[in-house]
Amino acid sequence: MSNIGGVSSAQLRSFIERIERLEEEKTAIGEQIREVFGEAKGTGFDIKIIRQVLKIRKMETQERLEQEELLDLYLAALGMISSASNEETMTAA
Repeated sequence: MSNIGGVSSAQLRSFIERIERLEEEKTAIGEQIREVFGEAKGTGFDIKIIRQVLKIRKMETQERLEQEELLDLYLAALGMISSASNEETMTAA
């Protein structure tokens, strides 16, 4: 093992090779994810909606409820939904 300028070449090589392997795995996983999205699209599912569902499932319940409430409020303010349906949504939460 050589040590150049206080840097262990063996340790550095180990880190680099591990990162390279992980990058290859990440690429392979990305390809698999694209294939699953393709399958879902091929069976008629809307990919944009699936992506939204995935994003929502990652959220904590309280964060999701707060965002839904704000979205309803903004849509009501813009006249895109009636304020009655906004009130129903708020009382259901």
